Amino acid sequence: MLFLDKTPELSDVDMMIYKYVTANLDKVSLMRIRDLADATHVSTATILRFCRKFECSGFSEFRVRLRMYAEQSSATQVDLADETTYIDFLKRTSQAEFKSRIAQAAELLKDAELVLFVGVGSSGIVAEYGALYFSSLFTLALHIEDPLNHPFNHLSKGLSGKLCIIAVSVSGETSEVIKYIQHINAHQCKILSITNSEKSTIARLSDVNIPYYIHRETYQGADITSQLPALYTVECIAREIRRKLDSEAK
Repeated sequence: MLFLDKTPELSDVDMMIYKYVTANLDKVSLMRIRDLADATHVSTATILRFCRKFECSGFSEFRVRLRMYAEQSSATQVDLADETTYIDFLKRTSQAEFKSRIAQAAELLKDAELVLFVGVGSSGIVAEYGALYFSSLFTLALHIEDPLNHPFNHLSKGLSGKLCIIAVSVSGETSEVIKYIQHINAHQCKILSITNSEKSTIARLSDVNIPYYIHRETYQGADITSQLPALYTVECIAREIRRKLDSEAK
């Protein structure tokens, strides 16, 4: 989020300030703290608290980091013809490390009676696809559209033992997904995550994590990192589970 690699916890007021800042990057980087407070109809103290949530000691540091971020974002060029990212990832899928992680995921999931996919934004679209794909090849799977307001937040012990969560997140720091996993962990559900890095919060909260390590891309403040690795990984897991179940049935 902006120049951070993670998503800080933002209140409704913080989100209003954040939306103003992202819509006026160049303008805000030249403002005084009083100017931003007036533009967003809050106090300067509120602006300072907002800056600290972005790991800045004050508004001056926030403004400098914002200016650097704006310059970097405007300089970003998206090369749609560059296939290096995809080729490098697909090469790594043939290596022992990736295959081992897929096997671990399949072992974790093969006895599950219900799989819940959770993700936000473009990762939410991958999660929705994953639920459809799993339901076709493996078992009943559902997509959680709103992680913070979902009926499966309240689970019986009998259900939690048959349930597995698959969390999809590029950054591995999506706050809504983190909160959902932390709640679900209290019910001792199994957690699998698909993230860009195994050092992320979501990865560390999971029983099994499959990282894909591709270059993250942003354009004008938006994360446009490819979701191809996540889609490919979802399909690999489902196919491996189907293979295991068919092999055990023989």
